[in-house]
Amino acid sequence: MQWTNLNERTVYENRWFRVNLADVVLPDGRHLDHFLIRLRAVAAATVVNEADEVLLLWRHRFITDSWGWELAAGVVEDGEDVAAAAAREMEEETGWRPGPLRPLMTVEPANGLVDARHHLFWSGEATYTGHPAHAFESTRRAWVPLARVPDLVARGEVPAANTAAGLLLLHHLRRG
Repeated sequence: MQWTNLNERTVYENRWFRVNLADVVLPDGRHLDHFLIRLRAVAAATVVNEADEVLLLWRHRFITDSWGWELAAGVVEDGEDVAAAAAREMEEETGWRPGPLRPLMTVEPANGLVDARHHLFWSGEATYTGHPAHAFESTRRAWVPLARVPDLVARGEVPAANTAAGLLLLHHLRRG
């Protein structure tokens, strides 16, 4: 069954996203007004060190009033290479510059409402460049044993879907 978007109009816009209202036709011919968010791509990155630990951020999300482990991530700027954006975000938020990045996965964490694709990368090396420029984005940055990832996800300590999916895949690839 395919829904058809006949047209949409912007009802709110800023530099990060647009909220649109779409006129959608359902397979049975009925029309549905559907709000959606148009968002630039998101790039995220982490590093796995020699001790098989992954670099993560511990942060509070005021929207859901929750704490959890996350990957360093942010929007891809206009004209910016996705991997370069992931490396930039990682260094800004952690103070670590990743080595060569490898694609991990691309996910659409809320594709019923938001069109953003999240591109996740990882590296096997990083260089510490100093205190993170965007330290305000997290309470702390830590090297977390990759072996703990499944338990952290199961306990709800990795609430962001993109981070949970990426870390579980990385755990599988490194362990399998």
